[in-house]
Amino acid sequence: MNQQDPIIEARDIHKSFGQVTVLTGVDLEVWPGEVVCLMGASGSGKTTLLRMMNHLETPDRGTIRVGGDLMGYRLHKGRLHELSPSRVADQRRQIGMVFQHFNLFGHKTVLENVIEAPVGVLGLRRSAAIERAQDLLAKVGMHERADAYPAQLSGGQKQRVAIARALAMEPKVMLFDEPTSALDPELVGGVLAVMRELAASGMTMVVVTHEVGFARGVADRIVLMSDGVIVESGPPDEVLDRPRHERTRRFLSAMR
Repeated sequence: MNQQDPIIEARDIHKSFGQVTVLTGVDLEVWPGEVVCLMGASGSGKTTLLRMMNHLETPDRGTIRVGGDLMGYRLHKGRLHELSPSRVADQRRQIGMVFQHFNLFGHKTVLENVIEAPVGVLGLRRSAAIERAQDLLAKVGMHERADAYPAQLSGGQKQRVAIARALAMEPKVMLFDEPTSALDPELVGGVLAVMRELAASGMTMVVVTHEVGFARGVADRIVLMSDGVIVESGPPDEVLDRPRHERTRRFLSAMR
């Protein structure tokens, strides 16, 4: 992959769960260094699309490439063959993901949570992993809580640790699945501030969010989804201030 290629490329993505159609023919490209916010009402398909980017969900039809790699599959003689779990795990090393509910190891300290994957997956020396973790915890404002356990932290603090943990793998792309939706309102600002700094550093980010102010200030592009399709895509001022589609206008009206 060169800098002229998209770092994420979704083509003709279809997905149903039982009788419920979630995605219908979605195409999306994300370019290196770009911040894309996926927005839309609950059930619009945005989280399912995000989870496909690191093969946590599989498409019924279509393909997703990240960094040029066909996620979860190899193409042989015109047919897709599913990769082994270990090969999928190798692919996921280039992708950091931050979930709604943190997913920290409760029995490990903040520092231990952050060094777990670099040591266990990348084979980094423990001393080097600790140095990297300390730098990242300082970046997210959590260096003074390195010896605390998740149960001793607020939701906002847990989420900042989760961001540091994802960054410790030095990913090419960061995926965020509504990272502030489980937080009390007064804790949202601290997490969004960390994400703004990350975006300013040039990290490629795809963010599922309902935070209109964050999307306006940070996104290079907002992608508005409804009923399993992309109905609008463009710079924040166009999508938020001059929406072309009625479904976009209805969504934004409900958010105000």
